Amino acid sequence: MSAPVSPTALPTTRRTGILLACTALAALSACGGGRDRPKADLAAAQISTIGVNSYLWRAALDAVSFAPLLQVDSAGGVIVTDWYANPANPDERVKMSITILDQDLRADALRVAASRQVAQGGTWVDAPVQAATVQKLEDIILTKARDLRRKAVAS
Repeated sequence: MSAPVSPTALPTTRRTGILLACTALAALSACGGGRDRPKADLAAAQISTIGVNSYLWRAALDAVSFAPLLQVDSAGGVIVTDWYANPANPDERVKMSITILDQDLRADALRVAASRQVAQGGTWVDAPVQAATVQKLEDIILTKARDLRRKAVAS
C-alpha cells in the first residue's frame, strides 16, 4: 500500500481537476430527486465550462486553424499562433494573439492582436498591420461564434 499523497504534491492541473470534480459531486449530492426541475439551456450565451465562452473559444480556434499554435490556454482564454507565412507570399509572415476576456458571447469579450513581418535582405523586419485586418479577424470569429450558438439553439 502506498503512502498518501499530499494535495500540494500533485500538479496544478490535476489539483484543479480534482477540485472541480469534488465541487460537482457536492453540487449533485445536494440536488433533490424532483422531476419538475427546469432543463438547462445549453445554448445560452454564457457557456463557460472551459473558463471562457466556449462559442468564442471554438470560433477563435477555427479562425486561426491555418497557423501553427504556439500557446493555447482555455482557462485563461488565450490563443497565440506561431509565425505563419502564406505559401503564395513567403516574404511576409504574421503572428496572431487572441484573448477571450469574458464568459459572455459579446463583441467586447474578444481581443485580437496581430504582428506582421516582411523579409528584407535575408532578415525579418517588423511591418505595420492594417487595422482592417484585425477587425476582419474579429468579425470572422464573432460571426462563427454566433453561428455555433444558433446551431445549438436549433438542435
